Amino acid sequence: MPLALYNTLTRTKEEFRPLHPPQVGVYLCGPTVYNEAHLGNARGPVVFDILTRYLRHLGHTVRYVRNITDVGHLQGEGDEGEDPMVRAARAQHLEPMQVAQYYINRYRLNLAALGCIPPDIEPQASGHITEQIAMIEEIIANGFAYEVKGSVYFDVPHYNQHHRYGKLSNRSIDDQLAGTRANLEGQSEKRSPLDFALWKHAAPEHLMRWSSPWGEGFPGWHIECSAMSRKYLGNEFDIHGGGLDLMFPHHECEIAQCQASHAHTDEARIWMHNNMITVNGAKMSKSLGNFITISDLFAGKTTTLSQAYSPMAVRFFLLQAHYRSPVDVSDEALTAARKGYRKLMNGLKLLAGPAFQPTDNEQETSNQQQETELTALTADLFTGLDDDLNTARTIASLFNLLRKFNSLATNPAALAEIPPAAVAAAVAAYRLIVNDILGLAEESRANAEQLLELTLGFYTEAKTAKAYDKVDLIRAALKGQGIVIKDTKAGVEWAYSEE
Repeated sequence: MPLALYNTLTRTKEEFRPLHPPQVGVYLCGPTVYNEAHLGNARGPVVFDILTRYLRHLGHTVRYVRNITDVGHLQGEGDEGEDPMVRAARAQHLEPMQVAQYYINRYRLNLAALGCIPPDIEPQASGHITEQIAMIEEIIANGFAYEVKGSVYFDVPHYNQHHRYGKLSNRSIDDQLAGTRANLEGQSEKRSPLDFALWKHAAPEHLMRWSSPWGEGFPGWHIECSAMSRKYLGNEFDIHGGGLDLMFPHHECEIAQCQASHAHTDEARIWMHNNMITVNGAKMSKSLGNFITISDLFAGKTTTLSQAYSPMAVRFFLLQAHYRSPVDVSDEALTAARKGYRKLMNGLKLLAGPAFQPTDNEQETSNQQQETELTALTADLFTGLDDDLNTARTIASLFNLLRKFNSLATNPAALAEIPPAAVAAAVAAYRLIVNDILGLAEESRANAEQLLELTLGFYTEAKTAKAYDKVDLIRAALKGQGIVIKDTKAGVEWAYSEE
């Protein structure tokens, strides 16, 4: 079965066929780096990490681009709100790029902990002003944008006479106008409330500004992704993704910009959107006090959850639901995910054990039913992945195969009746899916400090009991780890070996 992906633009599952095989262009909208990344910021990267891994497994040459928004993400009705990068910089008395770099570093560390492979290219909006200005000039030249007092706006009603603005989100112009303030108070520069900023004039106090044909200013939010994706992936590429909340207006505006520019394309052939994350059934938001950052989740510093959860448990949690389904965060769900993750890891340990090691013994008998069942369970591992990247189905298939492995491990006679090649293929497929495609890796559960304190306790007990053979054994074992024990009047202490 070939890989099929759900295309938001056509609202159908489509067989994936690269535009320029074997090359595949993939673009994912990244974070706005003015604050700590929250759990919702992790879902898209985890989904597209799986997508990239699987496309490469299928033999495609993938160029994966994930951007960083460090300028122009205006928050407010009608592009009139303050850039959050500027607001964060003022609040912390820092340069905006200091704020951006700090949170970029944090974001990268968190995604690495979650097992996400870094993108091939990670462009920052502030580093691509030239490309954004050039694209704006194209849109103006084609008659779909206008300049007012140093700002440039996209003319949505005029564009809609030639194209359909709203085709991605399936919204009509009339519906959009009905949901917008009828008057233009505070938006007097615009010809229509639907028009959006391509370039904004910078007020004297604005910290981030660049020269442009329209004076000093800064780009709008939507133009950055259109310009950067075109630079690195071309006028049209294979897959563009992001959270469901970006479908409108961000992705809708991206398509309009690309159609209105000299590219004249929908930017990407397939548009993929992952669903949102809720917390105990409620939308995650700072106002509700249930906002969970990735770092706090790992450290157990949230008021919503009772404990910390490891990165791999969180990754498994995100993968146990289809990416187009909502995911609800709770202690119960994360605890269940942790158990499921550890179960898969125990499966890897089982397969590394003696029962499943290849032997040179000739097979005396063959059980066709056992072989057929094992082969079918192995093939089923890829069914979910091929069906719109359904990782929930894939995980269920892994557990089905693991049950079979456990059964065979307790019945050596039945295992011996299956051809070694079939067993080896099943073992290899299990490892491939768990490690290489789902990206689940074994985590150390040991706490070094706690283990050291426990060992020193055993040392003290042995010394009190005058069991000097155990005392010497513990000393030697710790010294081999670069630790020396010191007996002092205050008690037992340790230090790093200087040898």
